[in-house]
Amino acid sequence: MQVDEATVQRIARLARIKVTAEEAKALEKELSGILNWVEQLDEVDTSAVEPMTRVVPVALPKRTDEVTDGDIPDQVTKNAPQTEDHFFVVPKVVE
Repeated sequence: MQVDEATVQRIARLARIKVTAEEAKALEKELSGILNWVEQLDEVDTSAVEPMTRVVPVALPKRTDEVTDGDIPDQVTKNAPQTEDHFFVVPKVVE
C-alpha cells in the first residue's frame, strides 16, 4: 500500500503532530514500508488457529464472589480527619 503526502498530513493532523513538508516526504516511504510489511501478514493461513489471549494456556484463579464489609472499619477510617459511625465525613458540595 502506498501512502501519499496528503495521507501523511491527515495522519499527522489526527495525531496532533506538526509535520513539515520535508518530514512528510520521509514519512511517506516509512509508512508505506510499514504497511507493506503488515500486508505480508495476510499471506499467513490462520484459519486453524484458535483465538487466544496469551501464548501459554493458563487458567486464571477464581474466588467466590462474597460481599463482605472487610471487618476492619476502624482501620479504614483511622487516618480520616473526621468520621461518624465508621463513615468518612466530607463537606457538602451540592447546593
